[in-house]
Amino acid sequence: MALLDVEELKVEFPTRRGVLRAIDGVSFGIEPGEVLGVVGESGAGKSLTGAAIIGLLEPPGRIAGGRVLLDGKRIDNLPPARMREIRGRQIGAIFQDPLTTLDPVYPVGRQLTETMQTHLKLSDADARRRAVAWLERVGIPAGAQRVNAYPHEFSGGMRQRVVIALALCAEPRLVIADEPTTALDVSIQAQIIELLKSLTRDHGTSVMLVTHDMGVIAETADRVAVMYAGRIAEIGPVRAVVKQPAHPYTEGLMGSIPWIERKVERLRQIDGAMPRLNAIPPGCAFNPRCPHVFDRCRVERPDLLDAGATRAACWLHDA
Repeated sequence: MALLDVEELKVEFPTRRGVLRAIDGVSFGIEPGEVLGVVGESGAGKSLTGAAIIGLLEPPGRIAGGRVLLDGKRIDNLPPARMREIRGRQIGAIFQDPLTTLDPVYPVGRQLTETMQTHLKLSDADARRRAVAWLERVGIPAGAQRVNAYPHEFSGGMRQRVVIALALCAEPRLVIADEPTTALDVSIQAQIIELLKSLTRDHGTSVMLVTHDMGVIAETADRVAVMYAGRIAEIGPVRAVVKQPAHPYTEGLMGSIPWIERKVERLRQIDGAMPRLNAIPPGCAFNPRCPHVFDRCRVERPDLLDAGATRAACWLHDA
């Protein structure tokens, strides 16, 4: 049984000119201990999907349809107070900018101990001991001394490690990681990726890893969902999606990445740009940019279809 089930999720934004649908019928599951990568261009709906799952949609955004189930129990319709209990205890969140997550006026140790004591029955001494242990577990040396330091006293990479400790210290079963390595240099990225992998391996934590970086996905994820214009274009095992993409959009993404073992004169590019929410074309949203487009693509929108090892929302696979 999947730990997380997202079923036909729809997210809308009411505006003066009408309702804009930003997420349109997204469905996927995440198994215990699995890392699901969610990848796509800016504006594809990756971060919005994560925010909807953990109940952090910015108003006037709202869930307009579908269901989100954690361990078989629906969580998308819970009152805010109940959702706050789930967030942190059962679902942790890692965001792109650690400075928006950490409170600048409190030492990081206090932020860790307060998070743990909110969700776990711990004495002050036990909470502090665990805070020191978590700092060291995420690779911050001399945790006993650094526990009293303020966020501004840490480097960018160290702050992101504190954010990861904060997301994991209440030992949630699922972590939503939204671009956790984007603001970091490459060597720190590699350390954060290794840290996430070790946590899933050692603690059985499930991770939804949101990123636009296919290198991070290839290194970290078990499966990958490729999003385009608020829908899933392709989903499947990461190796199959990277090596044998079944959707023309995924094929374009893979073709735009330089590979060490391949020599090419010029990297491929996907012509055009992702449509605005108020200008999504009928049929397949990718059809104006697709090199394989035919008449059906312009009028009928495909659902995910079996495409070998993966599933792709493309009429090319309608047997």
